[in-house]
Amino acid sequence: MKRIVKDPTTRRTEILEAAGELFRNQGYVHTTVDAIIQKVGVAKGTFYYYFKSKEEILEAFVQSMVDTLYEQYKKIADDPTLSVMEKVRQMLRSQSHGIDKQAEWMESLHRPENRELHERLNIAIILKIAPVLAQVIEQGNKEAVFDVENALETVQFLLAGSQFLLESGIFQWDQDEQSKRLQAMQVMIERSLGAAPGSFSFL
Repeated sequence: MKRIVKDPTTRRTEILEAAGELFRNQGYVHTTVDAIIQKVGVAKGTFYYYFKSKEEILEAFVQSMVDTLYEQYKKIADDPTLSVMEKVRQMLRSQSHGIDKQAEWMESLHRPENRELHERLNIAIILKIAPVLAQVIEQGNKEAVFDVENALETVQFLLAGSQFLLESGIFQWDQDEQSKRLQAMQVMIERSLGAAPGSFSFL
């Protein structure tokens, strides 16, 4: 049987996609390198040519997810036809439908066996996505929609708080408790950004 040779980018993507499917279905903790190799159908040497360890493939997988989100956010942030608030609304919708585009992915991220994946993802969002959000906040400052000093740092604090309290899955809030915290988060965002009351009611 003739050996199929694929270009490096295609092969690397296949390995990442196989790993991602296993992380979703059985969790990062329970996924072995051998399981990834078996799923993608490559030799062990081929896997280690692209990734030195399971931790390295985790980092690459997280970066690929955040890079996709970054491209979506940056396109919105740079669109001169959108108002500041429309950019914010589209970005938040993009996040909810991008990283968590499947309900089972959201549920998977909240499982204990995917805690490290979820934490790495949250860190990457704060480091790479927050600056794009801050770009929009600075635009809002110039247009008198917002009034905030230290836009980047403010966005990072807000993201970190919402991720830990509302998205980590640690607290197991019921629907009423989650709703109350979302309402509190709305008020906090508006006050932190100097935005008009009710302007973030879409959250």
